[in-house]
Amino acid sequence: MSSVAKRRLQALSQQLVEGIPDAGTFEGIPKIRQVAPDSLGPRVKDKVAIVTGANSPTGIGRATVHQYAHNGAKAIYICDYNDSHLATHKREIESLYPGVDIHIRQFDAANEDAVKAVVDDALQKYDRLDIFFANAGIVGQPKVFTDITGADFMKTLNTNTVGVFLAAKYASIAMKQTSISKPYPAGSIICTASVAGLRSNAGSTDYSASKAAVVSIAQTCAYQLAGTGIRINAICPGLIETGMTQTLFDAARARGTDRKVGQLNPLQRGAVADEVARVALFLGSDESSYVNGQAWAVCGGLSAGHPVVPGKLA
Repeated sequence: MSSVAKRRLQALSQQLVEGIPDAGTFEGIPKIRQVAPDSLGPRVKDKVAIVTGANSPTGIGRATVHQYAHNGAKAIYICDYNDSHLATHKREIESLYPGVDIHIRQFDAANEDAVKAVVDDALQKYDRLDIFFANAGIVGQPKVFTDITGADFMKTLNTNTVGVFLAAKYASIAMKQTSISKPYPAGSIICTASVAGLRSNAGSTDYSASKAAVVSIAQTCAYQLAGTGIRINAICPGLIETGMTQTLFDAARARGTDRKVGQLNPLQRGAVADEVARVALFLGSDESSYVNGQAWAVCGGLSAGHPVVPGKLA
C-alpha cells in the first residue's frame, strides 16, 4: 500500500472503515442498527471539549459546559477573553462533577496562536479532542449601517467570524489525530451563529453579516472534511436571555412588558441559555452522528415564518 493510500485510509471515519455493524434479526426482520450509545446514560462520556465564550454567568457557553460535565466529559477547557467569572465557574463545576478536569484559558477567540495553543494542550494532555464549541461572540454595532465605520464592521467580523474559522481550522486538525483511546478520526465542531445570520431584522448589519458567515463556514468546511467523521454545525439562537441581551430583558421587566419579549415567535417568549446548551450537547454527542453542515435554529419558531402582527393575517 502506498503512503498516500495509507494516509487516506487512516483519515477515514470508523463508519467508513468498519461500517455500521449488523445488529442481527428478530423474527426474520433486521434489528435496528445503532451508532451512538444509550441516550439515557452520559451522552459525552470521556470526551474532551473546548468551549469559548464561557465567562458570562447567564451565557450559552457556561450552560453548555455544565451540560458536558453533567454528561460525563473527561475534560473541558473553559475559555473567554474576559476571565472575571471563569475561576468561579471552575470551582462550581468541580464541586458538582469532581471527575471532570476543568481548565481555564483566557484569550481572544480571534488570536490564532492562542487558539492553536489550547488545542495543542488538549492533545498533549489527553491525546484527543472531541468537541470544540466556538461560542465566543460580540453583539456588534447597534446602529444603522450608514453609521458603522469599516473598522467597526471588521471588529465584529474578527471576533464572530475569524474566531469561528480558527476554531474550525485547528479543531479539525486535532480531531484527525488518532490514539489508543481514539482509534479513528472523529469530532464535532459547533459554531454559534444566529437567526440574524439566516434572515434580516434580528441584528445589526455587521452582526448579521458575521453570523451569516458562520453558517457558511460550517457548511463549506463540512464538505472539506468529507470522510473524516468530523462534523461541523452552526447553532442559530433566537432571543435568549444572556449577558448580551440582559439589558433588553431587564428593561422589559422594569416596565412590566416582559410578556411582550419574544412575542413574534410562535412560543411567544424568550429562552434561557440551557435551552440552547441542550442542542449543543446533542450536537457534541454521538447521537447526532448524521447531523452535519447544518444551521440549526433554536428560536422558538421565529425563523420559520415572516413576522406579522397577531390577528392581522389578511
